[in-house]
Amino acid sequence: MDPALSNRFNHRIVNASEYTQEWADYIHDLQNRICVALETIDGKATFHEDAWERPEGGGGKTRVIANGAVFEKGGVNTSVVFGKVTDAMRRQLQVNGAEWFAAGLSLVIHPLNPFVPTIHCNYRMFELYDDNGEPSDRWFGGGTDLTPYYLFEDDAIHFHRTYKDVCDRFDPAFYPLFKKTCDDYFVNTHRNNERRGIGGIFYDHQRPAGDRDAAWWMKFGQACGDSFTESYLPIVMTRKHLPYTEAHRHWQEIRRGRYTEFNLVHDRGTLFGLKTNGRIESILMSLPPTVRFEYNYQPEAGSEEEKLLKVCLQPADWI
Repeated sequence: MDPALSNRFNHRIVNASEYTQEWADYIHDLQNRICVALETIDGKATFHEDAWERPEGGGGKTRVIANGAVFEKGGVNTSVVFGKVTDAMRRQLQVNGAEWFAAGLSLVIHPLNPFVPTIHCNYRMFELYDDNGEPSDRWFGGGTDLTPYYLFEDDAIHFHRTYKDVCDRFDPAFYPLFKKTCDDYFVNTHRNNERRGIGGIFYDHQRPAGDRDAAWWMKFGQACGDSFTESYLPIVMTRKHLPYTEAHRHWQEIRRGRYTEFNLVHDRGTLFGLKTNGRIESILMSLPPTVRFEYNYQPEAGSEEEKLLKVCLQPADWI
């Protein structure tokens, strides 16, 4: 967390917990490490940073990469924001309290090559405070999910295996639970429950309890965040040089359209950003650069495109 930002936050909410600084420091370090790794694998484009402040409290660092050799568009963002709990937040987000704090890292990477999947990642911490500025609630959430345009089963197995291994270090029950949560969340219910990809893990509103205190949940989120490069970069390296045609790009843009629909219609993170007067450029950074919306488009029977769509309609067990 920027020292000046930290001072303003601690002045506004006197009794902010000791975890806020540690978590903010972590997500900024993770942002740096991920950006370096992605720039290295792209070999052409670099991230442009846009530091911003939120008038109601806090700010963030939006880092965007575009027109690269591998990555057509992407962003790796951090935000540390806070403010008064509004009536809109109480109604739409079902939170109570006087003030709130949220800090997280969110990224979306849209590669150029249709054989390289899009990836989304988000890890965050949220605190609520009562009228006296005392913490009244705290939770952690996040996850990483993969959106391929063409299905390579080896990639899917590698991706899911990586996060199963992370989950198993903390609780063997986590992976099946968080995988199902992910499969059930990233769904375009208005399109016959079509998933936007092959999932991953997703968890939310995980509150400290018993021996799983805030530090424990923070370590779990850090372990998941640290696994981003291990889960994704080997897939990029394997697929980025595969030759593709305009027909492959056409299908990629059809699927990107479904990605856009989910983010604008269903995504809770987008809703939270809009309801808290978030920075619109950072919120909509997740949208792909080019999309297609074609009336009643259906892939050819027996094609690789139909194979991918079937997986999106019925989640698979990749482990």
